Amino acid sequence: MLTLHVTVCFIALLAGALVLIALWGGRRQPTWEAVLLLSTALVCLTGFPLASPPGTPTPDPARILGVMELVIVVIAALALYVGHLAGAWRGIYIVAIVLAVYFNVFVAVAQAFLKIGFLHAFAPTGKEPPFLIAQLLTLALFVVIGVTAFKRNRGNTVNGTMSRAASGT
Repeated sequence: MLTLHVTVCFIALLAGALVLIALWGGRRQPTWEAVLLLSTALVCLTGFPLASPPGTPTPDPARILGVMELVIVVIAALALYVGHLAGAWRGIYIVAIVLAVYFNVFVAVAQAFLKIGFLHAFAPTGKEPPFLIAQLLTLALFVVIGVTAFKRNRGNTVNGTMSRAASGT
């Protein structure tokens, strides 16, 4: 189960990067959006059966984050496939997608500090300044991506692109 979970995590990270790069440029990647939504849901679902570290409170933070991320993926899917990114659905979609990818990256950074020797040496408990700085920089990056994507994608959706004509940019 762990191998499947990690593989799907890497797919979600790749799809997330491609989707955010497109949104940053005022475009869409419909195939990668579907891959992102599906793989992120699978990351959450395959993560639930994995054992929690000893002494972890119940429910543990990983499972709470997994539930939150599933809700965000459902909201993004509703905005995309039911709301067709019309009106307020476009903003809801962008916020949900940026949050979903941010959560995936947040976990990837946390796992990197747990599993990669030289990073683990800087923050063995995950409470040290290097870990906190890495997570704050990650958050700041995603705020910039989200704000920029939101500004660049205010126009009408046409053939997989988001026109900038309506926003004047």
